[in-house]
Amino acid sequence: MEALSFGQYQLIYNAFSFGIAAMLAATLFYWLGLSQIAPKYKLAVIITGLVTFIAGYHYLRIFDSWESAFTVMDGSVELTGVAFNQAYRYVDWLLTVPLLLVELILVMSLTKSETVRKSVTLGGAAALMILLGYPGEVSGGIDGTRFIWGALSMIPFLYIVYSLFVGLSESINSQPGEVRGLINLARWVVVLSWSFYPLVYFLPFVIPMDGGTATVVIEVGYTIADVVAKAFFGVLIFMIAFRKSQSPATA
Repeated sequence: MEALSFGQYQLIYNAFSFGIAAMLAATLFYWLGLSQIAPKYKLAVIITGLVTFIAGYHYLRIFDSWESAFTVMDGSVELTGVAFNQAYRYVDWLLTVPLLLVELILVMSLTKSETVRKSVTLGGAAALMILLGYPGEVSGGIDGTRFIWGALSMIPFLYIVYSLFVGLSESINSQPGEVRGLINLARWVVVLSWSFYPLVYFLPFVIPMDGGTATVVIEVGYTIADVVAKAFFGVLIFMIAFRKSQSPATA
């Protein structure tokens, strides 16, 4: 971990605080709204809240680790010698990223066999993507190790994108008209928000940055992507489940 300016430290500190608030508020919103959801869609909304709950917990751990890594006094930021634990973020992703795809599959009301098949294949690809990216993230620098592992993690990512836009297209087109647009938007939110992760991951290779600037880009960038991919995406899942619950044809 590189030394940071006071402004850089505060920016990341506030981003983590925002992440905690967004995730925990989203969890309350989803779970308190369960009474408005038909039984067949409740599991999707429960998992939606579970994703943001897990993320909120890990952001609390990330926040504590960040505070422990630095001493701030009179506008000066010094390293304490305690390592900032980047593994919290990857443990969170390993648990939540596959569940994000399961949310979308469950709320689409596919056949049982198709639901199981797509949940296993897409969830497994998402887990593999995270596992492959981790060694590069903790390699300790912007070097070949980070690049190779990042490139490998893109393989399952591209498979997920292909599956969402080709493998699920027929299923999405068969959805009720009142939710088809929302499901299509949710698909785009997954792809665009997840694309932000490799962008942040590889950006230091494209634009030379000092240690402090690279840390800000990575930590703030990942936090923004997390809020969009989990909290905002969850709102879309809730809206789809709510609209289907209100429709006699799908409830």
